[in-house]
Amino acid sequence: MGKGCTTATKYFLFLFNLIFFLSGVLIMGFGLWLLLDNQSFLVVLNNFQGVKITCFILIGVGAFSMVLGFLGCLGAIYEIRCLLGLYFTCLLLILLAQIAAGILIYFQKDVLNEEMSKIITKVLDNYRGGNSTTEQAWDFIQRNMECCGWAGHQDWNGNMVIVNSSQLLFPCSCQNVSISSGNVSDSGFCEAVTADWPIYDVGCAAGVESWLLTNIGVVLGICLGVALIELVGMILSICLCRNLGTEDYTKVPKY
Repeated sequence: MGKGCTTATKYFLFLFNLIFFLSGVLIMGFGLWLLLDNQSFLVVLNNFQGVKITCFILIGVGAFSMVLGFLGCLGAIYEIRCLLGLYFTCLLLILLAQIAAGILIYFQKDVLNEEMSKIITKVLDNYRGGNSTTEQAWDFIQRNMECCGWAGHQDWNGNMVIVNSSQLLFPCSCQNVSISSGNVSDSGFCEAVTADWPIYDVGCAAGVESWLLTNIGVVLGICLGVALIELVGMILSICLCRNLGTEDYTKVPKY
């Protein structure tokens, strides 16, 4: 009976470690997507060092989870007690780190929002016509979300090209196709016929915040799923360790 329970626990632990390994693949893939995607809002925040650090942390956590899942599978199949103990300790540390990171992000969200607003204002003020990756990403956001500026089109009033130009210029990606006439450009600056820009009146803040909340929900869902797998893995590993303690280890194989 006891041996049957040990065998069942061993294979359940192997299964959960396999799921844990695949979860690590998902986390690392998500971090790589955030880091390499050239048509997302995160490109605009490229100057915000915290975003890059977060991406690298996700990649590192994913890679570490893959290694830990492999070690857990190895310890479960071959019933290596030291690997199971190491596996349990690492899972406990990861779970505590996830809780600490979640608390830190929750209490620092106002600081993050303020930093994000400063970075976007700097991008708009230094915009030169969609030549850089950051500018192209912002044009993509305004064009697809049908918005202009962060809080509104007034945010473009600090742009040096518009301020120093003798012509009535406005960002082409803000151009409202329903009220404008002539050709519609994807990026750069367009010349306005009158002082009223033919652009979208709404800012991009609402749409971007919705995009961020949607992706944060995905991240939180992945984190909660991984945390549940970690908890189950901890329970199975400690149970298997205890059951292995009742086995006869006096027979040492000779080589």
